[in-house]
Amino acid sequence: MSYFVSFSRFLLWSILAAFAGLGTLAAALYLYLTPGLPDAEQLKHTQLQVPLRVYTSDQKLVAEYGEKRRTPIHIENVPEQFKNAFIAAEDNQFYEHQGVSIKGLIRASLELVSTGSIQSGGSTITMQVAKNFFLSRERTFTRKFNEILLALQIEQELTKDEILELYFNKIYFGNRAYGIEAAAQAYYGKSIQELTLGQMAMIAGLPKAPSSYNPLANASRALIRRDWILGRMHKLHFISSEDYNEAIKQPITASYHGATPEVEAPYLAEMARKYMTDSYGEAAYEDGYKVTLTVNSTLQQAAQSAVRAGLESYDRRHGYRGPIATINEIETKSTSAILSNLNTIPTIEALIPGAVLKVSDDIAEILLKNSQTGIIKIAESKWASPYLSVNSKGATPNTITDIVKPGDVIYTQISPEQTEENNNDETKTAIYLKLAQLPQAQSALISIRPFDGAVQALVGGYSFYQSKYNRATQAKRQPGSNFKPFIYLSALENGATAATLINDAPIVFDDDKLESIWRPENSSGKFLGETRLRKALYQSKNLVSIRLLQDLGIKTALSYVARFGFDTNALPHDLSLALGSGTLTPWDIASGYAILANGGYKVKPYFIDRIENANEEILFESTPELACMPCTPEKLAPYSLLHKFTPTPEAFSLALSSPEVEDNTTPAQEIIPTTSQSIHESEIQTPMYDIPSAQRITDPRATYILHDIMKDVITRGTGRRALTLKRSDIAGKTGTTNDQKDAWFSGFNTELATSVWVGFDQPETLGRREYGAAAALPIWIDYMRIALAGTQEHHLSQPHGLSTVRINPKTGKRAQANDTNAIFEIFRTENTPELDSTKPIPSHQEGENTIEITPEEIF
Repeated sequence: MSYFVSFSRFLLWSILAAFAGLGTLAAALYLYLTPGLPDAEQLKHTQLQVPLRVYTSDQKLVAEYGEKRRTPIHIENVPEQFKNAFIAAEDNQFYEHQGVSIKGLIRASLELVSTGSIQSGGSTITMQVAKNFFLSRERTFTRKFNEILLALQIEQELTKDEILELYFNKIYFGNRAYGIEAAAQAYYGKSIQELTLGQMAMIAGLPKAPSSYNPLANASRALIRRDWILGRMHKLHFISSEDYNEAIKQPITASYHGATPEVEAPYLAEMARKYMTDSYGEAAYEDGYKVTLTVNSTLQQAAQSAVRAGLESYDRRHGYRGPIATINEIETKSTSAILSNLNTIPTIEALIPGAVLKVSDDIAEILLKNSQTGIIKIAESKWASPYLSVNSKGATPNTITDIVKPGDVIYTQISPEQTEENNNDETKTAIYLKLAQLPQAQSALISIRPFDGAVQALVGGYSFYQSKYNRATQAKRQPGSNFKPFIYLSALENGATAATLINDAPIVFDDDKLESIWRPENSSGKFLGETRLRKALYQSKNLVSIRLLQDLGIKTALSYVARFGFDTNALPHDLSLALGSGTLTPWDIASGYAILANGGYKVKPYFIDRIENANEEILFESTPELACMPCTPEKLAPYSLLHKFTPTPEAFSLALSSPEVEDNTTPAQEIIPTTSQSIHESEIQTPMYDIPSAQRITDPRATYILHDIMKDVITRGTGRRALTLKRSDIAGKTGTTNDQKDAWFSGFNTELATSVWVGFDQPETLGRREYGAAAALPIWIDYMRIALAGTQEHHLSQPHGLSTVRINPKTGKRAQANDTNAIFEIFRTENTPELDSTKPIPSHQEGENTIEITPEEIF
């Protein structure tokens, strides 16, 4: 008996000693590890790695940049059953423990003793937060002790909901998805609020092993894990038996959903990305910045579609260049072997590679890269005459066999047309395809709001994924006649009028500044003799432009065009300047036309409206200089810009001294402009808002006259195709360079200025008759048809100091009362012509109301 008592005492003291030893060890570890632990308080200010996102002005996603795909979400926006799914899967005692689960740790210890390796780890959600935010993923006892200590600290600093929110936003789910919202988007293309119970459980099963339980990589294991979680939810009374039985019957519906842009603007997105990395460095990719562009999604999509359609149309006009590859003996190849060949050829935008399987006179059967089959009909392939050269093509094909043969690999486009065919009592839908080819020519379009310079749409080429070269901002090309309006405006400000006569006749220059004797011509080979400036511009007469520049003076012209921001170093310092032989980008040209469109105010194009951080705080907001005098709230209202500007101190003083004025609704008064134009003292009033006004750089009267002339380009000149828009407020100018290497059209009303360029990246001829009116203007029309749809006509307001008088169209002088051929012309009052002393001769040769259409000139 005494032996038993002695042994019992020994055992008791041994146990106490063991606990004391463990306590001492724990205390020692605590004292050793605690000084090196991070402060859990940091979690309240943690910055999650969130990708850079770029949006249009109407909040459509353009692009996302960053290795980690994450969309932070607040805990109150997480569905209750989503929380329950994770608690059932990871930590069913989450709301009871203080950061550490004793049961979990004991279970993990027993697994370690019995198996010799760490199995579950016994981690709670709080411990996982500690590990994910502060610790490495190495499996060591030291890291586990640190995890436990940090979990205890976290529970002291944060609420359970705050801990859960951190967990939901940090945890990795595979496929670059971090956080539950990103996971829902990656696997189901939906927000977490839209998921079914089964889908919630599927996502809740991923954190344990994102690769092993991934429904895309291992569907069977993912299904077992999901059903186990649903069973746990049922056992814990989170869901009813009915909900459980319904959820486990749901099939796997997960599929990969990338961060799909809602609108195509890849060139603009790249411009925004570069701006952000230049400004914020690598942090731009992970600090959750949001960039809002100035572009509108509808206009941007219209621009992208117009450029592609225009280039494809140009390409078809010049014939079919043949297959892009050939699969020999295709009849003996298996479908998988054919698809293997097709997979080496990229799909570019809507152009899908396909292999010709069979042909008959009327149709060709095609196997597409996406495994679908379809048919091409001869009726839609008549354009595919063989390409011989840029200026010639072969005979029009009569059958499909004239175009393709089995084994040809071609580009196709899916036609919206489909048909149902009945074959042996089976009805099937045939996919109709269109024969296509990748255009070799390129294009750029840039559209600017003249009021403040906001870019409304920008396209830098046929496909960003084919070529990242942004032709809208990087391609320096000759603008040709697109540059003439700036020379003409300079002349109008320096004494010339729309009725000034200049001789349209052959001319030869032997100038030391030119490489050889220069004999500029009109492409038609015709000369009109004495020609009014108005007619010379809308018919794009080269020889008149040269003589006009000669009279004006090259230095005067260069000094004038420099006001528009053109780099005069990139422009010739000789008479070829009149023909647009310098090099400018489409961005440069569109910027200049925006100034013409707004009446002469120097607005600066910009494409970023604002930048926000991850907390939705505005870091940058554009405050452009505006083309308005005065800039009143009424003028700003259509553009939603007033919120960007603050009332002046004078406005506050006025509001305080005027009780009857509420909410600062007194209209803003005129801002004193920084221009050389004189303003009557009575017009100068106290500004009510700090609104930066753009500087006026042109005479408003000369600009108004130029507007009127450029409207004639549309009604009776080289831009007459634009009459299809049925608007009287549009003006513009075509442009074609020597040998049709560059084709342009720039056009505008006061609300929108758009420039289009077409050409090859390595300058070569676009072909005969591929003038600006043929190659570039159709793209401009397709875009502007949508951009102007539903909008009122906007004409430039007529300034003071203009006179409209009847003139003799032959002499340019004021017509006599009995002159039946007289036409109306607009003049600056001081330039009104003197009365014509010659006797009027009845004639109908001029007929200003008669439509005159001439080919586009060489430049």
